[in-house]
Amino acid sequence: MKMHNIKNLIFDFGGVLVDLDKARCLQAFSQLGFTEADKMIDAYSQQGLFGQLEEGTISPEEFCSEVRRLTTCQATDENIWQAWNSFLVGIPTWKLEALIELKKHYPIYLLSNTNMVHWQYAITEFFPYGKWRVNDYFNHIFLSYELHQVKPGAEIFRTVITQSGIRPEETLFIDDATANCQTARSLGLHTYQPTQGEDWRLLFPSIFGKNNIV
Repeated sequence: MKMHNIKNLIFDFGGVLVDLDKARCLQAFSQLGFTEADKMIDAYSQQGLFGQLEEGTISPEEFCSEVRRLTTCQATDENIWQAWNSFLVGIPTWKLEALIELKKHYPIYLLSNTNMVHWQYAITEFFPYGKWRVNDYFNHIFLSYELHQVKPGAEIFRTVITQSGIRPEETLFIDDATANCQTARSLGLHTYQPTQGEDWRLLFPSIFGKNNIV
């Protein structure tokens, strides 16, 4: 991949922008009496109830009702949301600043397997920074629960390509899941799979020189 041929950037959300803490989330659900959560929650894609919430096939209210049915206590909706949102740690400030700087040079897109609960929490708690809000970082936001499509399925990538009008061969997709990157490459996109905690600004030395990365 030659960066001078790249004209568009697509970022994943979980693990690439927002830091995750699966263990904290599982502990929170366990305290509610929902011990089956560990079989459904994953850093890359969700299963069972959580997968349905991510794909938008059940509402948050239906999700809560089913969690209560499966737990040994009558947790409130707020208790359940707090447990679920404990999966999200936060977005480091340097990533928000980097997105703003990159947007001066590229159209920036977000493509995320996420759900309404996490996304509304992120909009309120993580993206506000100075004068910036969530829509300031991206040209367009593609979310699984709104599209009823999920990665690594090819359909959601085709939706992004069609709706944004980008050319895959001119686009870099940054995602930490191997399966997602494999699908993206099969459709002609360039991919980069950062490791946990990696500083992906190093992909853009002409924008973020060594003196600007600490």
